[in-house]
Amino acid sequence: MRNQRLPLVLIAALGLLAACTKPAGDAAKPAAAAAAAKTTTVATVNGQAITSETFNVFLQAVTGKPAAEATAEQKTQMLDQLINMTLAAQAAEKEGLQNGPEVKARISLLSTQILAEAATEKYIKSHPVSETEVKAEYDAQIAHIPMEYKAQHILVDTKEQAEAIIKQLDEATAKKLDVEAVFSKLAAADSKDPSGKKGGDLGWFGLQSMVKPFADAVAALKKGEITQQPVQTQYGWHVIRLEDTRTPTVPAFDDVKQQVETLTQRKKLQAYLDELRKTAKIQKTN
Repeated sequence: MRNQRLPLVLIAALGLLAACTKPAGDAAKPAAAAAAAKTTTVATVNGQAITSETFNVFLQAVTGKPAAEATAEQKTQMLDQLINMTLAAQAAEKEGLQNGPEVKARISLLSTQILAEAATEKYIKSHPVSETEVKAEYDAQIAHIPMEYKAQHILVDTKEQAEAIIKQLDEATAKKLDVEAVFSKLAAADSKDPSGKKGGDLGWFGLQSMVKPFADAVAALKKGEITQQPVQTQYGWHVIRLEDTRTPTVPAFDDVKQQVETLTQRKKLQAYLDELRKTAKIQKTN
Protein backbone atom coordinates (compact mmCIF):
# COMPACT_ATOMS: atom_id res chain seq x y z
CA MET A 1 0.00 0.00 0.00
CA ARG A 2 3.06 2.14 -0.05
CA ASN A 3 3.12 4.96 -2.54
CA GLN A 4 5.57 4.22 -5.33
CA ARG A 5 6.71 7.85 -5.43
CA LEU A 6 9.85 8.65 -3.47
CA PRO A 7 9.37 10.74 -0.30
CA LEU A 8 9.98 14.39 -1.13
CA VAL A 9 10.97 15.66 2.33
CA LEU A 10 14.22 17.58 2.01
CA ILE A 11 15.15 15.79 -1.12
CA ALA A 12 13.95 18.51 -3.49
CA ALA A 13 15.55 21.24 -1.42
CA LEU A 14 18.94 19.56 -1.22
CA GLY A 15 18.97 19.02 -4.99
CA LEU A 16 18.65 22.72 -5.79
CA LEU A 17 21.21 23.74 -8.44
CA ALA A 18 23.48 20.85 -7.41
CA ALA A 19 24.91 20.64 -10.90
CA CYS A 20 26.29 24.16 -10.98
CA THR A 21 27.00 25.29 -7.43
CA LYS A 22 29.80 24.63 -4.99
CA PRO A 23 30.33 25.37 -1.28
CA ALA A 24 31.83 28.80 -0.77
CA GLY A 25 35.07 27.49 0.71
CA ASP A 26 35.72 25.05 -2.15
CA ALA A 27 34.85 27.65 -4.75
CA ALA A 28 37.26 30.19 -3.27
CA LYS A 29 40.31 27.91 -3.19
CA PRO A 30 40.82 27.44 -6.97
CA ALA A 31 40.17 31.16 -7.55
CA ALA A 32 42.71 32.16 -4.91
CA ALA A 33 45.28 29.70 -6.24
CA ALA A 34 44.77 30.89 -9.81
CA ALA A 35 45.20 34.51 -8.78
CA ALA A 36 48.39 33.72 -6.90
CA ALA A 37 49.98 31.67 -9.68
CA LYS A 38 51.67 33.39 -12.61
CA THR A 39 50.18 32.35 -15.95
CA THR A 40 52.67 30.59 -18.20
CA THR A 41 52.49 28.54 -21.39
CA VAL A 42 52.55 24.78 -20.76
CA ALA A 43 52.27 23.68 -24.39
CA THR A 44 51.83 25.04 -27.90
CA VAL A 45 49.68 23.25 -30.48
CA ASN A 46 50.08 24.46 -34.07
CA GLY A 47 50.97 27.88 -32.71
CA GLN A 48 48.06 27.98 -30.23
CA ALA A 49 49.23 28.38 -26.65
CA ILE A 50 47.78 26.33 -23.82
CA THR A 51 48.21 28.44 -20.69
CA SER A 52 48.87 27.12 -17.22
CA GLU A 53 45.56 28.67 -16.12
CA THR A 54 43.64 26.76 -18.80
CA PHE A 55 45.49 23.58 -17.92
CA ASN A 56 44.81 23.97 -14.18
CA VAL A 57 41.09 24.51 -14.79
CA PHE A 58 40.99 21.45 -17.08
CA LEU A 59 42.90 19.27 -14.62
CA GLN A 60 40.62 20.18 -11.74
CA ALA A 61 37.50 19.63 -13.85
CA VAL A 62 38.64 16.12 -14.78
CA THR A 63 40.21 14.97 -11.51
CA GLY A 64 38.18 17.00 -9.02
CA LYS A 65 41.41 18.10 -7.36
CA PRO A 66 43.41 21.36 -7.51
CA ALA A 67 46.45 21.18 -9.77
CA ALA A 68 48.75 21.50 -6.75
CA GLU A 69 47.49 18.13 -5.48
CA ALA A 70 48.00 16.26 -8.76
CA THR A 71 50.94 13.91 -9.23
CA ALA A 72 53.49 14.39 -11.99
CA GLU A 73 52.01 11.38 -13.80
CA GLN A 74 48.50 12.83 -13.60
CA LYS A 75 49.71 16.18 -14.93
CA THR A 76 51.42 14.48 -17.87
CA GLN A 77 48.30 12.47 -18.70
CA MET A 78 45.99 15.46 -18.34
CA LEU A 79 48.23 17.64 -20.53
CA ASP A 80 48.23 15.00 -23.26
CA GLN A 81 44.43 14.84 -23.06
CA LEU A 82 44.17 18.62 -23.33
CA ILE A 83 46.54 18.64 -26.31
CA ASN A 84 44.43 15.99 -28.05
CA MET A 85 41.29 17.98 -27.31
CA THR A 86 42.91 21.12 -28.76
CA LEU A 87 43.92 19.23 -31.90
CA ALA A 88 40.37 17.97 -32.35
CA ALA A 89 38.98 21.47 -31.82
CA GLN A 90 41.40 22.90 -34.39
CA ALA A 91 40.37 20.26 -36.91
CA ALA A 92 36.71 21.12 -36.26
CA GLU A 93 37.37 24.80 -36.87
CA LYS A 94 39.13 24.05 -40.16
CA GLU A 95 36.02 22.20 -41.29
CA GLY A 96 33.79 25.05 -40.15
CA LEU A 97 31.92 22.88 -37.65
CA GLN A 98 31.66 25.82 -35.26
CA ASN A 99 29.16 27.37 -37.66
CA GLY A 100 26.70 24.48 -37.48
CA PRO A 101 23.41 25.33 -35.70
CA GLU A 102 23.71 22.53 -33.13
CA VAL A 103 27.35 23.24 -32.34
CA LYS A 104 26.59 26.97 -32.04
CA ALA A 105 23.79 26.19 -29.61
CA ARG A 106 26.03 23.90 -27.53
CA ILE A 107 28.80 26.49 -27.39
CA SER A 108 26.29 29.14 -26.34
CA LEU A 109 24.81 26.88 -23.68
CA LEU A 110 28.25 25.99 -22.31
CA SER A 111 29.15 29.69 -22.11
CA THR A 112 25.89 30.39 -20.26
CA GLN A 113 26.56 27.55 -17.83
CA ILE A 114 30.08 28.76 -17.06
CA LEU A 115 28.93 32.34 -16.48
CA ALA A 116 26.05 31.14 -14.29
CA GLU A 117 28.46 29.05 -12.23
CA ALA A 118 30.82 32.01 -11.84
CA ALA A 119 27.94 34.23 -10.73
CA THR A 120 26.63 31.74 -8.19
CA GLU A 121 30.11 31.12 -6.79
CA LYS A 122 30.63 34.86 -6.37
CA TYR A 123 27.25 35.23 -4.67
CA ILE A 124 27.92 32.33 -2.29
CA LYS A 125 31.32 33.75 -1.37
CA SER A 126 29.96 37.24 -0.71
CA HIS A 127 26.83 36.04 1.12
CA PRO A 128 27.96 33.33 3.57
CA VAL A 129 25.34 31.94 5.90
CA SER A 130 25.60 32.64 9.60
CA GLU A 131 25.40 30.15 12.46
CA THR A 132 22.10 31.75 13.42
CA GLU A 133 20.64 31.16 9.94
CA VAL A 134 21.78 27.54 9.92
CA LYS A 135 20.31 26.87 13.37
CA ALA A 136 17.02 28.50 12.33
CA GLU A 137 16.84 26.27 9.26
CA TYR A 138 17.57 23.20 11.40
CA ASP A 139 14.78 24.13 13.82
CA ALA A 140 12.38 24.68 10.93
CA GLN A 141 13.20 21.31 9.40
CA ILE A 142 12.82 19.27 12.58
CA ALA A 143 9.55 21.06 13.36
CA HIS A 144 8.10 19.58 10.17
CA ILE A 145 9.36 16.02 10.57
CA PRO A 146 6.19 13.93 10.12
CA MET A 147 4.84 11.53 12.71
CA GLU A 148 5.42 7.81 12.15
CA TYR A 149 2.69 5.18 12.42
CA LYS A 150 2.61 1.44 13.12
CA ALA A 151 -0.40 -0.42 11.77
CA GLN A 152 -1.88 -3.73 10.67
CA HIS A 153 -4.05 -4.11 7.61
CA ILE A 154 -6.04 -6.70 5.72
CA LEU A 155 -6.39 -6.36 1.96
CA VAL A 156 -9.24 -8.07 0.11
CA ASP A 157 -10.83 -7.84 -3.33
CA THR A 158 -14.34 -6.67 -2.46
CA LYS A 159 -16.06 -4.23 -0.15
CA GLU A 160 -18.32 -7.02 1.12
CA GLN A 161 -15.34 -9.08 2.23
CA ALA A 162 -13.90 -6.10 4.09
CA GLU A 163 -17.25 -5.39 5.79
CA ALA A 164 -17.48 -8.99 6.96
CA ILE A 165 -14.00 -8.76 8.49
CA ILE A 166 -14.89 -5.51 10.28
CA LYS A 167 -17.98 -7.23 11.71
CA GLN A 168 -15.86 -10.10 13.06
CA LEU A 169 -13.45 -7.63 14.66
CA ASP A 170 -16.33 -5.67 16.24
CA GLU A 171 -17.65 -8.92 17.71
CA ALA A 172 -14.20 -9.73 19.10
CA THR A 173 -14.09 -6.26 20.70
CA ALA A 174 -17.55 -6.76 22.24
CA LYS A 175 -16.45 -10.08 23.71
CA LYS A 176 -13.29 -8.40 25.07
CA LEU A 177 -11.05 -10.76 23.14
CA ASP A 178 -7.48 -9.94 22.15
CA VAL A 179 -8.34 -7.90 19.05
CA GLU A 180 -4.73 -7.70 17.89
CA ALA A 181 -4.48 -11.49 17.88
CA VAL A 182 -7.84 -11.84 16.12
CA PHE A 183 -6.79 -9.28 13.52
CA SER A 184 -3.52 -11.17 12.94
CA LYS A 185 -5.36 -14.46 12.38
CA LEU A 186 -7.81 -12.86 9.95
CA ALA A 187 -4.95 -11.19 8.07
CA ALA A 188 -3.09 -14.49 7.76
CA ALA A 189 -6.24 -16.23 6.51
CA ASP A 190 -7.82 -13.58 4.26
CA SER A 191 -5.37 -10.84 3.25
CA LYS A 192 -3.98 -10.98 -0.27
CA ASP A 193 -1.15 -8.64 0.70
CA PRO A 194 2.26 -10.23 1.52
CA SER A 195 2.02 -8.64 4.97
CA GLY A 196 -0.77 -11.11 5.75
CA LYS A 197 1.87 -13.71 6.58
CA LYS A 198 3.00 -11.39 9.39
CA GLY A 199 -0.50 -10.80 10.70
CA GLY A 200 -0.92 -7.76 8.47
CA ASP A 201 1.91 -5.92 10.22
CA LEU A 202 3.21 -3.00 8.15
CA GLY A 203 5.85 -1.89 10.63
CA TRP A 204 6.65 1.80 11.10
CA PHE A 205 5.95 4.17 8.22
CA GLY A 206 5.29 7.80 7.38
CA LEU A 207 1.98 8.80 5.85
CA GLN A 208 3.80 10.27 2.86
CA SER A 209 4.92 6.77 1.89
CA MET A 210 1.36 5.48 1.58
CA VAL A 211 -1.30 6.14 -1.05
CA LYS A 212 -3.62 8.97 0.01
CA PRO A 213 -6.84 7.07 0.90
CA PHE A 214 -4.85 4.69 3.07
CA ALA A 215 -2.84 7.50 4.69
CA ASP A 216 -5.97 9.55 5.40
CA ALA A 217 -7.64 6.58 7.06
CA VAL A 218 -4.61 5.89 9.27
CA ALA A 219 -4.33 9.55 10.29
CA ALA A 220 -7.97 9.53 11.44
CA LEU A 221 -7.50 6.58 13.79
CA LYS A 222 -6.55 6.55 17.45
CA LYS A 223 -4.29 3.87 18.91
CA GLY A 224 -6.05 0.52 18.93
CA GLU A 225 -8.88 1.65 16.67
CA ILE A 226 -10.01 -0.14 13.52
CA THR A 227 -11.49 1.50 10.42
CA GLN A 228 -15.25 1.08 10.65
CA GLN A 229 -15.66 1.46 6.90
CA PRO A 230 -13.59 -0.38 4.28
CA VAL A 231 -10.89 1.81 2.70
CA GLN A 232 -10.61 1.60 -1.07
CA THR A 233 -7.35 2.10 -2.96
CA GLN A 234 -6.09 0.96 -6.34
CA TYR A 235 -4.94 -2.24 -4.61
CA GLY A 236 -8.35 -3.28 -3.31
CA TRP A 237 -10.28 -2.86 -0.04
CA HIS A 238 -8.49 -2.42 3.28
CA VAL A 239 -9.31 -2.94 6.93
CA ILE A 240 -6.78 -1.06 9.04
CA ARG A 241 -5.88 -1.19 12.72
CA LEU A 242 -3.60 1.49 14.19
CA GLU A 243 -1.18 0.04 16.72
CA ASP A 244 0.97 3.00 17.72
CA THR A 245 2.46 6.37 16.76
CA ARG A 246 5.79 7.98 17.48
CA THR A 247 7.86 11.05 16.74
CA PRO A 248 10.99 10.08 14.76
CA THR A 249 14.36 10.48 16.42
CA VAL A 250 15.80 13.85 15.44
CA PRO A 251 19.51 14.01 14.53
CA ALA A 252 21.60 16.33 16.67
CA PHE A 253 22.40 19.72 15.16
CA ASP A 254 26.14 19.09 15.07
CA ASP A 255 25.61 15.79 13.24
CA VAL A 256 23.80 17.43 10.32
CA LYS A 257 25.19 20.95 10.51
CA GLN A 258 27.11 20.71 7.23
CA GLN A 259 24.07 19.44 5.29
CA VAL A 260 21.82 22.09 6.80
CA GLU A 261 24.39 24.79 6.02
CA THR A 262 24.39 23.67 2.38
CA LEU A 263 20.59 23.71 2.31
CA THR A 264 20.49 27.17 3.89
CA GLN A 265 23.00 28.56 1.40
CA ARG A 266 21.11 27.12 -1.54
CA LYS A 267 17.84 28.58 -0.27
CA LYS A 268 19.54 31.95 -0.05
CA LEU A 269 20.85 31.49 -3.58
CA GLN A 270 17.38 30.55 -4.82
CA ALA A 271 15.97 33.70 -3.22
CA TYR A 272 18.62 35.70 -5.10
CA LEU A 273 17.66 34.02 -8.39
CA ASP A 274 13.98 34.69 -7.67
CA GLU A 275 14.79 38.38 -7.25
CA LEU A 276 16.63 38.40 -10.57
CA ARG A 277 13.55 36.92 -12.24
CA LYS A 278 11.33 39.61 -10.75
CA THR A 279 13.33 42.40 -12.37
CA ALA A 280 14.04 40.58 -15.65
CA LYS A 281 12.07 40.89 -18.87
CA ILE A 282 11.24 37.30 -19.76
CA GLN A 283 9.15 36.25 -22.74
CA LYS A 284 8.36 32.60 -23.44
CA THR A 285 7.42 32.02 -27.06
CA ASN A 286 6.87 28.25 -26.97
